[in-house]
Amino acid sequence: MSAHTATVRWKNQGPDFLNRRYSREHALHFDGGAIVPGSPSSQIVPAPWSNPAGIDPEEMFIASVSSCHMLWFLHVACDAGFLPESYDDAAEGIMTKNERGVLWISQITLRPLIIWSGDKQPNSTEVGHLHHLAHEQCFIANSIKTDVIVKPRN
Repeated sequence: MSAHTATVRWKNQGPDFLNRRYSREHALHFDGGAIVPGSPSSQIVPAPWSNPAGIDPEEMFIASVSSCHMLWFLHVACDAGFLPESYDDAAEGIMTKNERGVLWISQITLRPLIIWSGDKQPNSTEVGHLHHLAHEQCFIANSIKTDVIVKPRN
């Protein structure tokens, strides 16, 4: 077992909090020292109360699914003796309302483009199998109820 941490820091910098006129910008601190600017999506909270340069929770969620899948994909590709040169995923999440009318990310589509090198090149069936194995092992995918679809671009 392992524990994973993140620290989220926000500070009120305005006099109008109770009128909902406050910045939602914050900082996400990770144990390795990385600090990432955070903000709500400007599609949900308009500027100046959000900052499109910050990473919103929806983007972080989609990125975490994509990143976990990629890391497992690289692992299973290595186990199978394939040599990926690069991996580029154009992941997208779709937000809808659930049966209670509450917004949620109901679907994430991963669109990885893998460039292969080496003498042993996987065919499309083998690539599909590697994605299947990666999805089965991904800690994040195993933790969510969102549908994750993998549509390789190669």
